[in-house]
Amino acid sequence: MNIVLIGATGFIGTALLNEALNRGHAVAALATRPDKLAARAGLTAHKADVMDVAALSAQLAGADAVLSAFSGHAQGDVQAYYLAGVRNIIAATKQARVPRLLVVGGAGSLDVAPGVQLLDTPGFPQAYRASAEGARQALGLLRAEASLDWTMLSPAAMISPGQRTGVFRLGGDQLLADGAGNSAISVEDYALALIDELEKPAHRRQRFTIAY
Repeated sequence: MNIVLIGATGFIGTALLNEALNRGHAVAALATRPDKLAARAGLTAHKADVMDVAALSAQLAGADAVLSAFSGHAQGDVQAYYLAGVRNIIAATKQARVPRLLVVGGAGSLDVAPGVQLLDTPGFPQAYRASAEGARQALGLLRAEASLDWTMLSPAAMISPGQRTGVFRLGGDQLLADGAGNSAISVEDYALALIDELEKPAHRRQRFTIAY
């Protein structure tokens, strides 16, 4: 497939880029610093600004799918910047008539009890609260779309570098944890699952989650 990957130089974006290229997809990687990407077969790198909808739409045109690993972690107002970016990515995807949008989500909006999401629990780290709230509201934006073919994948509570095992569980809106209460996934397995979803859609217009 011809994929446009937004946020290709970030933590999850890098894993998605590796997984997609290793499977033989052609990837147009969009980033604020495309010079950070080494030349590889199947890869083209472009400078992008998600705040410019018209320019972004032109960069997305002709793609089979858009993968968004966009984040606002480097910004002063993480939540506002992230939400503005997601709105623009949705708008540009629709303007460019790209058939599918897959979005990296957060764990904060996953349910841990009836009516209680992880973000609303007392122990949720303050350092991640703004980005988690932004991701929760981004899910709301996607769910409000009448026709866009979207999918969001929320990771486990902990996502970190590890191994590509291919052995994990998928779920819906509930946080997944093991018998000891640990909720974790490697970024490599996360990328595997999202590219699986790209190749064989099973969660159209849905959010799903992954954990060991």
